[in-house]
Amino acid sequence: MTQSNDPAREAWELLWEVMQANKPRFMALAQELGLSAVQLHALRMIEPGVEVPMSSLAGKLFCDNSNVTGIVDRLEARGLIERHPAEHDRRVKLLVLTGPGERIRSSATRQMTQPPPEIAALPMEHKIALRDALRAAVHARAETSV
Repeated sequence: MTQSNDPAREAWELLWEVMQANKPRFMALAQELGLSAVQLHALRMIEPGVEVPMSSLAGKLFCDNSNVTGIVDRLEARGLIERHPAEHDRRVKLLVLTGPGERIRSSATRQMTQPPPEIAALPMEHKIALRDALRAAVHARAETSV
């Protein structure tokens, strides 16, 4: 990593480095649950009790509808989600988590939101500053994507 005169660029590079260093944690969790990384990510994108159109899930996963069909097929075969046509338009397929899907999603979310050691070891004031900066970035993104 090279130091930059642009703090935003350096911050992004550092954040990317931390995320990449922790990718094996995510992959191991998916494997432990018998899922691919994409399947686990798909489960995380479906809120419990909320019906999600397959096309919306495809957008959240940054893939096309044909790719999400295979992901959904495998999750449905495992009994983690159910798929049914929307009442207003039977061409639209809605997804909802099953009980087992909700339990796996909840467990995975608990594990995935545990901070990695390099974040957990920071002094409290650094954790607060990092949280506040990332919160502001997420808020700014939400405002510009409306």
